[in-house]
Amino acid sequence: MAKYEMKPEYYTGIKFIDEEHSKLFEIANKTYELLMNEFIPDKYDYIMEVVNELKDYAKYHFDHEETYMSSIKYKRFLSQKVAHDDFIEKINEYDSKIIDENQRESLFELLEFLTSWLIEHIYKQDKLIAE
Repeated sequence: MAKYEMKPEYYTGIKFIDEEHSKLFEIANKTYELLMNEFIPDKYDYIMEVVNELKDYAKYHFDHEETYMSSIKYKRFLSQKVAHDDFIEKINEYDSKIIDENQRESLFELLEFLTSWLIEHIYKQDKLIAE
């Protein structure tokens, strides 16, 4: 069973946004499983894979979401764009050298960041788009 999954309260009712959010939850779950996996002593390559996947997918999702918000003239567009840019900036700050030296801490920090983002942003901000 997935530790991170799209629960009913996270659905916006906008199909593509909900599908893309589900994918972000899958990436969070992959991060959690990697953190918990005791059988991989050196997780560097896996961590970098998750960070890069997150970077690429978040950019794809945010572009998609912003295009939609723009098309419906969403009144909170600017604050959403700022939050999205902050997310990308935070992911870009992950330094491969630091990750390599502190793998467990890096995974834990990434997971904490993802958890608060998924809950705070999706639940409190993205749900408003549908209203």
